[in-house]
Amino acid sequence: MTTQSTATPNPAPPVPDPAPGPAAAAWSGSSTATQIRVLTGRSLRALVTDPGVLAFGLFQPVIILFILTQVFTGMGKSAHFPEGVGYLDFVMPAVLVDNAVQSAVQSGIGVVDDLKNGMVARLRSLPIHPASLLIARSLANLVRAAVQITIVIVLAVTVLGYSPRGGAGRLLASAGLAVFITWTLGWAFIAAATWLRRAEPMQNLAVIALLPLMFASSAYIPVADLPEWLRVVAAVNPLTYAIDTARALALGLPGAGAAALPAVLISAGVTAVGGVLAVAGYRRPL
Repeated sequence: MTTQSTATPNPAPPVPDPAPGPAAAAWSGSSTATQIRVLTGRSLRALVTDPGVLAFGLFQPVIILFILTQVFTGMGKSAHFPEGVGYLDFVMPAVLVDNAVQSAVQSGIGVVDDLKNGMVARLRSLPIHPASLLIARSLANLVRAAVQITIVIVLAVTVLGYSPRGGAGRLLASAGLAVFITWTLGWAFIAAATWLRRAEPMQNLAVIALLPLMFASSAYIPVADLPEWLRVVAAVNPLTYAIDTARALALGLPGAGAAALPAVLISAGVTAVGGVLAVAGYRRPL
């Protein structure tokens, strides 16, 4: 009996691994601009799809507008009011700035929500720049503030008969300043949120800081009508400069450009300091 043996072919030589090239480089994530765009859209969709947040966010500035104008319109005007200016004309720019302040608080509360629901933990596992989420949150809140301010102006014109003395162009400039203040002041609350990381301290901070700042300013009555010690506070209050600038623009008063310089410089300083502290707080361990 003959046994046939089959010849085993020589194994093929191993194929060398291809040299690493651009295609084999590790993916480092999308660009920072794309990250900000996507995360901003996420924040806006979350706002629009929540009926409760949407309703309260839109009605809050409307309520403030009607309460301030209807409750305080009948009070006697002092000699320090601008000549020929009614109370609605006087307080309307302050209402816009007050809306900006309230909207800025929501920037910080939104960051606290992201920290609590695990979104920040998930994003940290991805190649995403630490500042992208914070910038996206500030931009989404800027859009929200712009919508609120638009609604307030439309209702003031159509329902209360508001007619800005400075004209539509100066009113838009006043509203644009209020939106800018929303964005800059929002960074202060975003920074506070990354360090406090709880909603209750954030809300307490808003009440403690913002109510005195609004009432110890030129928002609702001229500074000259405040008690002497409050005049000192109003003189160093950054909101006084913002409100005076918005009022000068809306009323068409001279010197609006010079009044805008301190407001812009203070806002830029708040943005720079708030941005640095926010990124530092965001990098802290969860």
